[in-house]
Amino acid sequence: MATASARHILVKTEKEAQQLLTKLKKGADFGMLAKKHSKCPSGKKGGDLGEFRRGQMVKAFDDVVFKKKVLEFHGPVKTQFGYHIIQTIYRT
Repeated sequence: MATASARHILVKTEKEAQQLLTKLKKGADFGMLAKKHSKCPSGKKGGDLGEFRRGQMVKAFDDVVFKKKVLEFHGPVKTQFGYHIIQTIYRT
């Protein structure tokens, strides 16, 4: 079964997610932004979600992690939790 490791930043609004994505594309540190802005408990770990299997996350999140390019920033991705900026670290 496919596994992946990813990190994310979860915020309430699409506008905030877009602003963070712009900062990341200009070279901002993902971990620092996650610690400062993420509403997810993983924010304390720089947004690191560790390794997980396909199907463990909500579909919109899973689709990005298992289908989009690794190490690039993707988002804003809307889920019932809010808006995510996602970076897949690796997948098998």
